[in-house]
Amino acid sequence: MSLFDLRLSEVHNRLQHKDLSVSELVDASFRRIEGTDDRIGAFLTLNEEAARAEARKLDESGSAERGLLHGLPVGVKDNMVTEGLRTTCASKFLANYNPIYDGTAVAKLREAESVIIGKLNMDEFAMGGSNENSAFKVTRNPWDLTRVPGGSSGGSAAAVAAGQVYYALGSDTGGSIRQPAAYCGVVGLKPTYGLVSRFGLVAFASSLDQIGPITKNVEDAAFALQAIAGHDSRDSTSANVDIPDYASALTGDVKGLRIGVPKEYLGAGIDPEVKSRVMEALKQFEALGAVWEEVSLPHTDYAIATYYLLASSEASSNLARFDGVRYGVRASDPDNLIDLYRRSRSEGFGAEVKRRIMLGTYALSSGYYDAYYKKAQQVRTLIKQDFDQAFEKYDILVGPTAPTTAFPIGEQVGDPLTMYLNDICTIPVSLAGVPAISVPCGFADGMPVGLQIIGKPFDEATVLRAAHAYEGSTEHHKARAEL
Repeated sequence: MSLFDLRLSEVHNRLQHKDLSVSELVDASFRRIEGTDDRIGAFLTLNEEAARAEARKLDESGSAERGLLHGLPVGVKDNMVTEGLRTTCASKFLANYNPIYDGTAVAKLREAESVIIGKLNMDEFAMGGSNENSAFKVTRNPWDLTRVPGGSSGGSAAAVAAGQVYYALGSDTGGSIRQPAAYCGVVGLKPTYGLVSRFGLVAFASSLDQIGPITKNVEDAAFALQAIAGHDSRDSTSANVDIPDYASALTGDVKGLRIGVPKEYLGAGIDPEVKSRVMEALKQFEALGAVWEEVSLPHTDYAIATYYLLASSEASSNLARFDGVRYGVRASDPDNLIDLYRRSRSEGFGAEVKRRIMLGTYALSSGYYDAYYKKAQQVRTLIKQDFDQAFEKYDILVGPTAPTTAFPIGEQVGDPLTMYLNDICTIPVSLAGVPAISVPCGFADGMPVGLQIIGKPFDEATVLRAAHAYEGSTEHHKARAEL
């Protein structure tokens, strides 16, 4: 058994009793990366010298008060700024950007004394669902190197699934934590919008982006969320709410829990094998004492169109700052200022980023704003109301995380509409701003299937309780990719 197969609490106990050192953990992480990442391609930048120095410092400190994340190797998605460690967003535009500060979530990891191993590959500026849109390399799924790991946090999910780091941070705009977690057979948690500070997260769609953990099991996700959640005055969208003890919610008891199963998430387009795994999971919840019934979220069919109008509009606005003037790629010998803007952005951005900027700029343009952006915001309200009404009766909603398992590399990269449809089960949750977790629930055609558990706003405790109870009654989370 690898050290990285142990539960977080087990590693913590070994560190506490000095049966294991932080340096040994960090060494194991870099050895695993050296032995596997030429095939996986999860990392864009390694932090080896600083990580080893930090490990030695933690070992020498001899502190009796060690938090649960103390000494754990962690990977960070490359759209979160890290002081002195290159942050590229997997884009040529930021290929040489070295931040001078840490984002809040990263700073909280450092406060918890986790050791940052490096920055993880992603779809450029978090725009994509397969990790094929990185400007630098394609990340591969540890379960099958011919398949995608999902996106845009594909590097984060692949690194955890491959045992390269103990846990990782990802960001989720329309499913970018949950979908790759499902494809790679790990746990991915998208918190309620506003629970985790976005300060230091390079913005894609500001009303949707949210940072969350990717781990090997639910208990570890609870501990990681505990560390990064909380109000931040530097983020105007950060929610000032009480943060409960998430670990105390992991009781294993779901008797009487009321589960709604959205019929739209199990209809046309859902792979029959994926549906079978979800139905088996619902039977398992029944055996644990929960009750479930079908429910309708009637505006689900409009979610993808709504999302891509809103997200692309916000991307158009957010990415306007990348103009070749202040930082990033700058075109050589421009004829004038307009030529500088045009060539810098043409040379710096990839095809998918340009596609979304163009769509968003069109939706926000004079004469079209009301017809597209405003209408999409109105439909978003209806989608949120669907969830509000469902949660009047049910404690959680359950369905598949993705309609299929991971698809072959190259199969959909030239067909953006098909690629966008892969997010049909995750996008409505993001539009509503509610929390959701993906946990492994078996296999279809030899590839992992993810079960999505959706909760009420700021009720991560119930989401984690249900996920933990299900996980504890099955063996799916113990399966490991063989590399």
